[in-house]
This record gives sequence, C-alpha cells and structure tokens, in this order.
Amino acid sequence: MVVGRLRLDIHIPAAHSLKAKRSVLNHVKERVRHRFNASIAEVGHQDLWQRATLGVAVVGESPGVIDHVLRDILAVVEREDRLSVLDCQVTID
Repeated sequence: MVVGRLRLDIHIPAAHSLKAKRSVLNHVKERVRHRFNASIAEVGHQDLWQRATLGVAVVGESPGVIDHVLRDILAVVEREDRLSVLDCQVTID
C-alpha cells in the first residue's frame, strides 16, 4: 500500500469574509472528492479570510499511479479561477 499526500497553500483574493472563503473551498473540496475519491480537508489558516492550506490524501498500489493522481488533483485546483496556489508539496510513502 502506498500513501500520497498533497499540501496546498492557497490564496483567495476575492474572499472578504470567512463565509466567502468557505464557499470557494467547499466547491474545490467537493470537486476533488467526487472526481478522485480522495480525502481533502482544510488544515491551516482557518482564521484568515484570504489564505488556506488544504491537505489531500490518496491511497493506492503504486507510487507512479499515486503521483499521477496527485498531479491531476493539483491541476484541478489550479483551474479554479477564484484562487491561486502559492505552494504545493507532494509526499509519497
């Protein structure tokens, strides 16, 4: 069993309240859960309006497959026009 983790630091420039931030993040999290069957949660900057850190976890049989899935998840998040990805870290164990 191989576990892959993706940590995304995100900026949401148009969020002027926690409610607006949650709206954007909930949309992204639902898309990732539905499309990739991955676990995803906000793991940092919960009290800031325009910043967020998302953690994503995927389990599979091969490191190559896990890497491909995590890269696809990153691409889906980056296509969201209401946010920008400031940094990402991929770990595969």
